[in-house]
Amino acid sequence: MKAILTLITFLISLFTFNILHSQTINWKSIQKEQKHILNANAGWEYGFVYGIGYGYKLETKIPIVLESAISFASGEVIFDDFKTKIGGQINLYQIENFHFNVAVHGIYRHYGNPLVTLQNFGADATAIIGYYKPKWFSAGEFGFDQAIVTHFKHKDIYKNVYPEVKNGWYEPTTGGNFNFGIQGGYSFNRSDLTIRAGKVMTEDFRTSPLVPFYLQIGYNYKLD
Repeated sequence: MKAILTLITFLISLFTFNILHSQTINWKSIQKEQKHILNANAGWEYGFVYGIGYGYKLETKIPIVLESAISFASGEVIFDDFKTKIGGQINLYQIENFHFNVAVHGIYRHYGNPLVTLQNFGADATAIIGYYKPKWFSAGEFGFDQAIVTHFKHKDIYKNVYPEVKNGWYEPTTGGNFNFGIQGGYSFNRSDLTIRAGKVMTEDFRTSPLVPFYLQIGYNYKLD
């Protein structure tokens, strides 16, 4: 029983600490007539992860990009482990080529294994400060990802060991993590090649996930 409980805890921790990154944007490379931003990305968090995203630039005085994204973990059953988010980024303040950006999103996660299926709603917020030019940019990022409420559906194999276990929604929050790192990219024509890397820590600042770092490579294509 102790071994199974340890395994369950480990699997839940993987689910809780996963990050789904927003699009990496070079604000200086977006032309006025370009409204749509298509994104593809791949990288390493708790394992190999790949995803796609879409952004729409609003015609506002302060630059705002609304965005949605979905990512999957590599594995035999794709839809057992996926994450989606919807929200946006705002270029809040700038002094010449220095920009201060904020991103906020709502998140839905799904995680499945032979013992339990988890569904989670959460949110994240990220602050990005960097130096942006039409052809390249470099920035630092600091974010927080919070799992707010999680639904547990235990499989029969788990119930056979712990028959008293209950399915259902559990709150308050089931965990959160901070991430801090760097991002940058090179822009040409309608395209951006981007990279981001950093470290992940739990909200108590004393522990780290099994894989305490992330690395992501992305590609943006901008359309009118």
